[in-house]
Amino acid sequence: MFRNVAELLEQANADSISISEVMIRQEMDIHQRSREEVMGQMERNLQIMEEAVERGLKGVTSHSGLTGNDAVLLQQYMAKGNTLSGHLLLDAVSKAVATNEVNAAMGMICATPTAGSAGCVPGALFAVKERLNPTREQMVHFLFTAGAFGFVVANNASISGAEGGCQAEVGSAAAMASAAVVEMAGGTPEQSAEAFAITLKNMLGLVCDPVAGLVEVPCIKRNAAGASNAIVSADMALAGITSRIPCDEVIGAMYRIGKSMPSALRETAEGGLAATPTGRRLADMIYGITKGKE
Repeated sequence: MFRNVAELLEQANADSISISEVMIRQEMDIHQRSREEVMGQMERNLQIMEEAVERGLKGVTSHSGLTGNDAVLLQQYMAKGNTLSGHLLLDAVSKAVATNEVNAAMGMICATPTAGSAGCVPGALFAVKERLNPTREQMVHFLFTAGAFGFVVANNASISGAEGGCQAEVGSAAAMASAAVVEMAGGTPEQSAEAFAITLKNMLGLVCDPVAGLVEVPCIKRNAAGASNAIVSADMALAGITSRIPCDEVIGAMYRIGKSMPSALRETAEGGLAATPTGRRLADMIYGITKGKE
């Protein structure tokens, strides 16, 4: 079993296999399940992600009324053909937003690694799908690559906003997505690790400050930023750019930063955007309506 990214790369290179294959073999070994069973379970996760994206792109609104239909607006904007960002990048953003809008509307999503950060991985995956034309099996492998890096973060730092801030949720999710994009694009295991490190470095210190305590504002738009970060960082790694700070050290830094954050900035809705005048007004409006219905 690998414990960190260095050991993950060591295993991949020693056996001349991909990161996704390392993770598949580990899952088979730990859970004593066949390859078919392990692949089948991940295929089901992929199907849930796909259905969430499709639903979100049709338009959904949360029960609070705070969020909804932004994924549709992005797709409509892209269709006009005069965007500033490229199509692939905005497609990743729109599909990340679609996923999190479905989550906010109490729909089914696949936590990657959490519900609040569930848009980054599918957003990146289904965007690059249009460019790289992967097989279904390659898409499943994408999720195993993301999962391998998520496994390291979960066991060496945190994937919880309440413990480490949004850097631990959207930061980790975006970095996982970036590493998986690199592998799908034909990059090396080392380049996947570089993409992960670059992405996570860009999101260090990101606080968790949900307005009204709901996983909507600013969470959904942070997934949008995470998905775009993932794509750009993947391109940087594929270009040969490296992180001066090793991947495992970046993860360690994220953990220490999270520990030093005040509780007001770790999912309590007591600080940051949640504590702004508008944030407090929205919370009063939402819970006032709720109490009125009771």
